[in-house]
Amino acid sequence: MSTPGASSKRGKAAPLNGTIPGTIVAAFGRHYEINTAQGRLRCSTRGKKSIYACGDEVDVAPGGHEQGVIEHLHTRHNLLWRSDAFREKLIAANLSHVAIVVATEPGFSDLLISRCIAAAESQDITPLIVLNKADIADRLAFTRAQLAPFVALGYQVIEVSALDGALALTQALSGQRSILVGQSGMGKSTLTNALVPEAEAATREISTALDTGKHTTTFARLYPLGDGWLIDSPGLQAFGLAHLSADTVAECFIEFRPHLGRCRFRDCRHEAEPGCALLGALKSGEIHPRRFEHYRIIRKEIAEARRVNPGW
Repeated sequence: MSTPGASSKRGKAAPLNGTIPGTIVAAFGRHYEINTAQGRLRCSTRGKKSIYACGDEVDVAPGGHEQGVIEHLHTRHNLLWRSDAFREKLIAANLSHVAIVVATEPGFSDLLISRCIAAAESQDITPLIVLNKADIADRLAFTRAQLAPFVALGYQVIEVSALDGALALTQALSGQRSILVGQSGMGKSTLTNALVPEAEAATREISTALDTGKHTTTFARLYPLGDGWLIDSPGLQAFGLAHLSADTVAECFIEFRPHLGRCRFRDCRHEAEPGCALLGALKSGEIHPRRFEHYRIIRKEIAEARRVNPGW
């Protein structure tokens, strides 16, 4: 299935008559905040279905009272999104890094990490893992053991305590175009406030404007960070990959790549077939059992999504 909103062909050509270029810095429903040379505009879309995400570059037709309408989507470098059999959720566009936030407590899902990494790898976005609350010493060894399979693959793990300023993460992400993703309770918003001190004030302002009275992130918001930017996103409890093919998912598990195409049978499903190169690598220890289990779970979910919704 094609990437949502990917039909645009104008790229960064001159804006349409009467429009100005801008970057989406907040997305809530079918309404967006967009930074432009004329200031920040609150914009809506013309169609009922939203094809836009935080980080998108667009052309906007300004209206009165700092309002506007999105008229055109510029070609994306990439798009981070998730999907199940019937729904898709656009998360962010034009990213360089996906920072997957976990914590010593509460517990986290290593399967969700594999899902986020696969989504990033499929779009040529660099994934890294942020271990927050690293100051909780009695949980640190256990948490590091959970992350060991990812470390062995070369994925960067940055240990921080958001309450202490998260300097190591600032150094890693400054000048990049990054997003913080992860389960609720991992401390993403606290990290955002540590990285971008003005973020807390912006969160209060939006909460008041939307009459939510909440500080918990309920929509994606982009903040400047050095010469780049950082997106804080709502907590994830699921990260479906129904939009990916089974073969694409296998490619997104980087430790599988040296073995793909080497199975005895061309249509090998990597389950119990004789001469399966992945099973051989699993047996020899080249593939971690937990990661192989993650792959099988995701592949099974994709097959089920296509069974109940052949439109994928």
